[in-house]
Amino acid sequence: MSGNESRLQAIYQITNRETTPVEQTESLKDIWACDVFNLATMEESLSKNAYKAIKKTVQTGVELDKSTADIVAAAMKDWAMSKGVKFFSHIFYPLTHATAEKHDGFIITNSEGNAITEFTGSLLIKGEPDGSSFPNGSIRMTNAARGYTAWDPTSPVYIQHTDNGATLMIPCVFMSWTGEALDKKIPLLRSNDAMNKAGRRVLSLMGEKDIATLNSSCGAEQEYFLIDSNFANSRPDLLLTGRTLFGAPSAKGQEFDDHYFGAIPARVQIYMQDVEDQLYKLGIPAKTHHNEVAPGQFEIAPYFEAANVAADHQQLLMTILKGTAKKHGFVCLLHEKPFAGINGSGKHVNWSVGNSTQGNLLDPGKTPHDNLNFLLFCGAVIRGVHKFGPLLRSVIASAGNDHRLGANEAPPAILSVYLGAQLEKVFDDIKEGKLTASEHGGEMDLGLDQILNFKRDPGDRNRTSPFAFTGNRFEFRAVGSAQSVSGPLVAMNTMLADSLNWIADKLETELKANDQTSAVINVLQELINQHGNAVFGGDGYSSDWHEAAVKERGLKNIPTTADALPALQEDSVKALFKSTGVLTPAELESRYEVYSEQYILAIEVEAKLVIDMAKTMIYPAATRYLSDISMANAGLSEMGIDMDNSVAQTVAGETAAMMAGVAKLSAALEKEDFASIDDHTQYFANEIRSLMDEVRSHADTLEAEVADELWPLAKYHEMLFIK
Repeated sequence: MSGNESRLQAIYQITNRETTPVEQTESLKDIWACDVFNLATMEESLSKNAYKAIKKTVQTGVELDKSTADIVAAAMKDWAMSKGVKFFSHIFYPLTHATAEKHDGFIITNSEGNAITEFTGSLLIKGEPDGSSFPNGSIRMTNAARGYTAWDPTSPVYIQHTDNGATLMIPCVFMSWTGEALDKKIPLLRSNDAMNKAGRRVLSLMGEKDIATLNSSCGAEQEYFLIDSNFANSRPDLLLTGRTLFGAPSAKGQEFDDHYFGAIPARVQIYMQDVEDQLYKLGIPAKTHHNEVAPGQFEIAPYFEAANVAADHQQLLMTILKGTAKKHGFVCLLHEKPFAGINGSGKHVNWSVGNSTQGNLLDPGKTPHDNLNFLLFCGAVIRGVHKFGPLLRSVIASAGNDHRLGANEAPPAILSVYLGAQLEKVFDDIKEGKLTASEHGGEMDLGLDQILNFKRDPGDRNRTSPFAFTGNRFEFRAVGSAQSVSGPLVAMNTMLADSLNWIADKLETELKANDQTSAVINVLQELINQHGNAVFGGDGYSSDWHEAAVKERGLKNIPTTADALPALQEDSVKALFKSTGVLTPAELESRYEVYSEQYILAIEVEAKLVIDMAKTMIYPAATRYLSDISMANAGLSEMGIDMDNSVAQTVAGETAAMMAGVAKLSAALEKEDFASIDDHTQYFANEIRSLMDEVRSHADTLEAEVADELWPLAKYHEMLFIK
């Protein structure tokens, strides 16, 4: 079957596909969290003492005693088996952007050879996967393979249903036998603990008496593309890398702005409803879905949750998006840039901190005292972004996100903070010392009456900012769509903890000589004088900002992952993680090694595919077309008709140039002698990617010249617009 015949068959199958709407037989009330062993379910299943103990563990993180764990395990097993579950799995989050799971049966045999079920506290609490078979940055070698999973009671257990059965999924941490974190969850829990301790310290100095445990929260907006599987299965690049390594632009793209928030295609709507029904059963609060900017692109956004739970749910959300797509004849693309020339996909992480007693500490309050707390926590974020901007850039670094950051569709690779005009003026006035005495209470007034009536939307949104205040939270807009949110959350929590400790140290000194308001203003004035360069409310895409940010403000423009990852080896970053107890030097080094290797491997796979597809798919189509042209021209010449040979000359020239590029790329991949990991990543970021782009430019030109009936790859206009 020729390339075009295959494409035509795919189009026929898609356009004649029958869609079956999802039957809405159950209400949201009936299905909400029905597959989750949450506190409500535990209250029905456990004794009062056991429930009280597990509730305290879930809400505050205190250790659960073994006898209570046995009780919880027995109730968990009975609940799961009543729903047809026969297996359980410790699910964990290794240093990939995916999940890992090992399934075990509840079944054991007794001395009579009969099958019985058992699930004890020890089985619930601990599992033992191979610690050397996952990315670990040399922490675990093949001959030292033991690793442990351990139950995380603060994240709810749930049942995962598939066509092949149901499994009880137990969220866990993953560590080495020697105690190092091999996963993304342990650092997240540690970072939250560090932030809690530092935040409580500041609040105590501010006179707060009843201070509940602080927690960070997260709501991650997930963007993705849906491509019909008939098209995706014909493209090795989409199947193996998640993006098109070749493809000429469609005549129509997103320039009409007609896809964003447009009517959702019926087939996609059915898919979305199926996804959301599954999410609701798992207690994942999916709240919004819509068409995104690029054709074929969509978004789903859950309501915010505690950061640890939100991170687990985000991983589950991506799994469900991809798995459900197959049921509906789609392939869900989570890559940051599946198609050149149109918008890529991000994952905007909405982040805040708070507790049950003081509320959201990044939400402006109704009283001067509440506003002082808000300004301190907001100032801590500003300091963190300025001091650890390169760290924030490193935790969103990936081969996929390199295609997106810095382009006029996503936040630039310069880390700055957008506050909105009103809040920015507050900090500007604090910096300049524009304070006046209040007429009441002898307190120092901020000199800014408007902050007492601070509105939820203090300014316009700034879509060009990578880190934007949006009224009661910060939105980290630069996170990649395929990435785990754990890395960004760890960085944000840890930098906040460091800044809050700095503020607490300063407050302790200031409060000895000044009243509370004066002390706060003095601390904030010092903070904004040192770190105010990170605040920027203008166009983050402009060349003027890029120049001024670096030359005048001392900020760093970090365009690629190869440039970003070395931040993990900076002394200031090592000190940050060590002082807060979030990552040991060995754990931090392991992440540098793992992420560098993943970057190199991702580009290497793409480069090998570029070579393979150019040689075995595009070159044969081009040469066959040249042969057809030659035969046609010969026939016309015999008839005395002179033909324009410009098309043949273009195709011949581009084909030769493409194959020359393939030869250079093949030779470049053979290089092995690198002085360091940094040299290796830089080589792939610059040399290999440049050669890949060179091959692609000639292939994409050929796509526009070679007869459609011979072109072997599904084209952009087909994949993006046929649903």
